[in-house]
Amino acid sequence: MEAAPGVVRSDAPTKSGEVKPLYASRVKIYPKEAHGLFRTIKWIVMAVTLGIYYLVPWLRWDRGPYLPDQAVLIDFPAQRFYFFFIEIWPQEFYYITGLLVLAGLALFLITSVAGRVWCGYTCPQTVWTDLMIAVERFWQGDRNARLRLDKHKWSFEALWRKTATHLSWIAISLATGGAFVFYFADAPTLARQLLNFDAPMVAYLFVGIFAATTYVLGGIAREQVCVYMCPWPRIQGAMFDRDSLLISYRTWRGEPHGPHKAGQSWEDRGDCIDCRQCVAVCPAGIDIRDGPQLECIQCALCIDACDTIMDKIGRPRGLIAYDTERTLDAGDKGAEPISLMRPRVLLYAGAMVIVSLIMVVALVLRPELGVNVLQDRNPLYVRLSDGGVRNGYTVKLLNKLYLPRAFKISVHGLPEATLDLIGHEGGAVVPVPPDKLQSVRLYLTLNKQGVASLSGAATAFSFVITDIANGTQTEHEATFQGPPR
Repeated sequence: MEAAPGVVRSDAPTKSGEVKPLYASRVKIYPKEAHGLFRTIKWIVMAVTLGIYYLVPWLRWDRGPYLPDQAVLIDFPAQRFYFFFIEIWPQEFYYITGLLVLAGLALFLITSVAGRVWCGYTCPQTVWTDLMIAVERFWQGDRNARLRLDKHKWSFEALWRKTATHLSWIAISLATGGAFVFYFADAPTLARQLLNFDAPMVAYLFVGIFAATTYVLGGIAREQVCVYMCPWPRIQGAMFDRDSLLISYRTWRGEPHGPHKAGQSWEDRGDCIDCRQCVAVCPAGIDIRDGPQLECIQCALCIDACDTIMDKIGRPRGLIAYDTERTLDAGDKGAEPISLMRPRVLLYAGAMVIVSLIMVVALVLRPELGVNVLQDRNPLYVRLSDGGVRNGYTVKLLNKLYLPRAFKISVHGLPEATLDLIGHEGGAVVPVPPDKLQSVRLYLTLNKQGVASLSGAATAFSFVITDIANGTQTEHEATFQGPPR
């Protein structure tokens, strides 16, 4: 197995016997353009994913006159996350946790079935690197042309082509950072502010940070991110088994490999003609013939390159293909069909179903009104001159609907108590704006006879919150503090 790009193997022999450093300067990779089924799929995936990323902040969703109409919005000032018809409050962050758990399980599931499909097709690093390489190829040409430019890096042609490349990368990076901040504010409004240079400074800061990150990681670092920064290559091996589909070189068919001349017999030799086109198109610069490697992102471009060569020399396609370890061990004898009903696949799929059901049930059954009651702690109670006792409370009503509502507050379990709302002339009726939190102070008072009937210093009761419009009631337990018995 070859060492990773930029890494010197510690057991490499040296003439003088000196110890070589573990890390060496990066050897730049010049991936050649591939043509074929998987390259086409990657173009489609790149267009779809980038289109979603750039266009989603501009989608509108009518939530009524009181709420923002941006379909997907992370509203930090209002402490809300809007996703089309779903609205998530800060205290409901467990929904985000559930989505992250689902994403992790989905990644485990697809990896156990088809290897690093996420890495090769939909990972943001892969998508933006593909885009940056396409731009580089547009300005500088394909692999051989880029090699020649780097050999004459101070020529006029090299300077203007590389300048155009980097300016294009910067434009893409700025667009990427700009699209990112649109998820946190109304996109049309923020776009006008950015263009007029009167947007909040934090918006320009995050545009700069995300643009710089995209430029460095997608344009310059490229495969180094996957090899050295991403933890997934070191974890994904635990998801594989003998029936996982991986990009594989079929040794039984390709060996012994070597150059092939026109008219030469194919007997007693393999189909691999050692053209190294699989290496030339690889964005990580590895040789798939060396077997499974940490650097391989399973992008399948080596399959396209090899199939193209097989077509030219008149040999069957599939020398490099998606294959399983079980089938590779069987060689040309073949093996049993790939089975999806495997323990780890069923485990991941079952866990996804359970988590999804929990989230759906929680979303369907979540209340339209949130109630929170805070009792005064200093003092716990106030003794009145007539022998009665008064407790103070703060009641918070969270209206989760997009309509204004009014609620009546009453008490159940303390028949002798009187309720006084501070600052509300309408008695115990509290208006709550749509999608807002209304906090109200109130006093609960028991007269002398009521205090005498208490069974202890703390008596349980309930606040009853009644929706004036439809009569729906919500109860919240609380305690009334009195003098020790």
